Amino acid sequence: MKLTMQKAPMGWNSYDYYDTTVTEEQVKANADYMAAHLKDCGWEYVVVDIQWYAKDAGSRRSEFQYIPFGDMEMDGYGRYQPAENRFPSAAQGRGFGPLAEYIHGLGLKFGIHIMRGIPRLAAHQHLPLAGSVYTAADAADPASVCGWNPDMYGVRDNEAGRAWYDALIGMYADWGVDFIKCDDICDSWMHPAERFGGWHETRMLHEAIQRSGRDIVLSLSPGPAQIDRAWQYGKYANMWRITDDFWDRWELLANMFYRCELWQDHVAEGSYPDCDMLPLGKLGGGFGNGEWDTNFTREEQKTMMTLWCVFGSPLMIGAELTKLDEWTQWLLTRQEILKLTGNAYVGKQVERDRGHAVWSCLNESTGERYLAFFNLGEGETVISCDCSQVEQFAGAGSVRVRETRELWSGERTSAEQNVVAASVPAHGAKLFALS
Repeated sequence: MKLTMQKAPMGWNSYDYYDTTVTEEQVKANADYMAAHLKDCGWEYVVVDIQWYAKDAGSRRSEFQYIPFGDMEMDGYGRYQPAENRFPSAAQGRGFGPLAEYIHGLGLKFGIHIMRGIPRLAAHQHLPLAGSVYTAADAADPASVCGWNPDMYGVRDNEAGRAWYDALIGMYADWGVDFIKCDDICDSWMHPAERFGGWHETRMLHEAIQRSGRDIVLSLSPGPAQIDRAWQYGKYANMWRITDDFWDRWELLANMFYRCELWQDHVAEGSYPDCDMLPLGKLGGGFGNGEWDTNFTREEQKTMMTLWCVFGSPLMIGAELTKLDEWTQWLLTRQEILKLTGNAYVGKQVERDRGHAVWSCLNESTGERYLAFFNLGEGETVISCDCSQVEQFAGAGSVRVRETRELWSGERTSAEQNVVAASVPAHGAKLFALS
């Protein structure tokens, strides 16, 4: 049975700031900050992103993001280990166990990024698979590769492949891993859909997690996920990316309204279409070109947070947490808005065109109702909505609205004849609690 959760996962991921280069010291510093300043608002996962096993990560950034056949840390069974020059507590075969223990000691949860498949080097060397009679060559499918990362072969849908994933996930469970972000598995531009190994490998990962006996969130990347495979994502994974890598550009944010419309009916307990990370605050320090402040305006940042929460997406901060300014920390700690990621709150699009969008959100058990206005245009505009025409409210028998409270500003206004109206800045959003 798949892991269930009370709300979409919330946490921090190292990629948007550190790319491939994050170190143990930096992970701990971000975890310390989360525990001190964000944990009480529901932020709990600390996720080490891609190539934590690469000793030479970032050393040839002007040429490669992922150095082909670089210097990787690997055990005798072909399983990548944390690079000891970056994660010194992993020495003597301890893996991520000590770091996971540190993060658990803060009352947080620990996650890692992995690539779909099995290391190519392990297959070439015919390394044995732990606890089985098979070798890595028996599990590896040399025709199944990733188009942008050279580390892995896909895994065959056979007993050797099952043995590989059982040994791999068993090791992660022993380390104390709570969250796995698996890449090159949600979609592939390289392989025809019917030949994409990610479909059977998603199932194999899920089954290996079940056999491990540990509660582990399974997150699939990159997107865009295929809507006709929604049943597959929902059956085997807890999160799946509905977009390619999301960065701090307005055109990408505007496009997310289409994607959320497409996936809104597939948000469910333990199953969360993923809008990707929140590129806020300081970004990009590990990408070789120096850090930058998010290119999103404050209005655009509120739009992003409002949409992600009303839709019910997981929330993963991409910023370097120790450099958050006061305003960004305020943005990330609005508990009355963050709670909308809970399973009890269901968001639905009411209407959308090129200039604006309106979403409703309802908690049927408590009767709480929310209305979100989004201005997708280039100038301030008035958006209005007759709540008696909102299908979600009418279906719950809760149409009448007397007053609204805008959750970002706290401003209260009356609603005349159930109509909510507001002037919304360009690229901005307003989120109303209705009473």
